[in-house]
Amino acid sequence: MTTSLPTRLHHTAYVSRDLEATRHFYEDILGFPLVATWCEQEELFGRERTYCHCFFGLADGSALAFFSFADPADQAEFGPELAPSPFRHIALNVDAAAQADIERRITAAGIEPPATYVLEHGYCRSVYAVDPDGMIVEFTRDAPGADKINAARLEDAHAELKRWLAGDHRPNNDVRHFVEATQ
Repeated sequence: MTTSLPTRLHHTAYVSRDLEATRHFYEDILGFPLVATWCEQEELFGRERTYCHCFFGLADGSALAFFSFADPADQAEFGPELAPSPFRHIALNVDAAAQADIERRITAAGIEPPATYVLEHGYCRSVYAVDPDGMIVEFTRDAPGADKINAARLEDAHAELKRWLAGDHRPNNDVRHFVEATQ
């Protein structure tokens, strides 16, 4: 079966408690330009909603988008107050230079753990930062040899999922302890 896949992320959307704090974090600290602000009023989910929708651009033309509602009841209904989880995040691909620059910007802004941290996954190195609304943004750079690592995981993806679902929860990450010599 041949499937047409999306060509890239267009945008991913979240709700912000404070659009100016969100703008400052993404634009001033991380360097993502504010590329559009749409102020809208329309019938949504059974009633008229008034909201602002801001887009922060990524190099490939995609964007991170954030909503804020004029009516406090709408903000409460759709807002970011859902329990934060490190497993609810956005991961963005970066190269080594971009990752180093982002780490520098985070440090210069005075953002410290637990609002920022680094994980060496083996197949990639990830820098995490928590935005003003508690959303985690991950900046991921692939490990050297990622093509070979990804090919191995592609080959056994279905078998590994079947194994896990059957109750065999042994780890299969044999590259976890990757540490690049240039770090």
